[in-house]
Amino acid sequence: QVQLVESGGGLVQAGGSLRLSCAASGRTFSIYAMGWFRRAPGKEREFVAQISWSGGSTYYADSVKGRFTISRDNAKNTVYLQMNSLKPEDTADYYCAAAATVSRAYDYWGQGTQVTVSS
Repeated sequence: QVQLVESGGGLVQAGGSLRLSCAASGRTFSIYAMGWFRRAPGKEREFVAQISWSGGSTYYADSVKGRFTISRDNAKNTVYLQMNSLKPEDTADYYCAAAATVSRAYDYWGQGTQVTVSS
């Protein structure tokens, strides 16, 4: 099992920045990749960004490319999402997830952290 705890959400004005953190514990050696997802009010959950645990390859949704940066600190078993130039449409609950090497699927999820961007 892998446990994930997010932090760093909050209220920010449009154009501002926030950094989300996701601390992983448990069987972290089994992690293949870490990702961030979000669910806006009344909408489906959507992919935001992903980083491979070993090589650091990153992928982003088109909607956040150039504004958000995902990074990792393997020594701390922590993944970050630096969010710049925030827009009101970025308002959502943000979830950290871990994909296991065996399944290559996002099997583990954090509890979520709320991000609200005011106009």
